[in-house]
Parts: sequence; structure tokens; C-alpha cells
Amino acid sequence: MLGHPVRIRVLELLQEGPKPVRELLTALEMEPSSLSQQLAVLRRSGIVVSARDGSTVVYSLAGADVADLLRAARRILTELLAGQQGLLAELRQAEEGARVM
Repeated sequence: MLGHPVRIRVLELLQEGPKPVRELLTALEMEPSSLSQQLAVLRRSGIVVSARDGSTVVYSLAGADVADLLRAARRILTELLAGQQGLLAELRQAEEGARVM
């Protein structure tokens, strides 16, 4: 369910608070039908909820646990990327040292 970048981005936007679909469309710059499909996946999984306000549909996170999950995932990915950057720097230094010899 969280394997699609649009769904992750939607959840990140909803961490700021409930958003009408038109705001999500503007932020994501995508076709309404594509966003609708991704929102349906999130809604069916119970991660987001929707409510009508007149003709406007507003989405929000289903609970605080979702925001906690996103924060934990972001922390883990940040640590992984930092480790990969360190390894890349070491490899580049080794490559430069090999060229000098």
C-alpha cells in the first residue's frame, strides 16, 4: 500500500491537516483520475478518511498512528541514505587514490 510515491506524498501532505482534493491536485500536479485511484487505495486500506463539505471532498489521516509511521519511515530512510553517502564518499576517495598511484 505504501509502495507508491504518490500515496506517500499524499500522506505527507495530510500530516499538515485535512485537505480538499483540489489542494492535493495542485500540490501533486497530476491528473484527477490518477489521484482518485491513489486516494481510493488509501481509503480502502483505512489509512485516510474522506468527508464531504458541500461539493468538496476533504481527506484526512485516519489517525495519529499514520503520522507516527511516516515519521519513523522518514527517519529510517534518512539514516540509510546518510550511510550510503558515507560509503560513496569512501569509494570516491579510494578511486582517486588509485588514480594517483
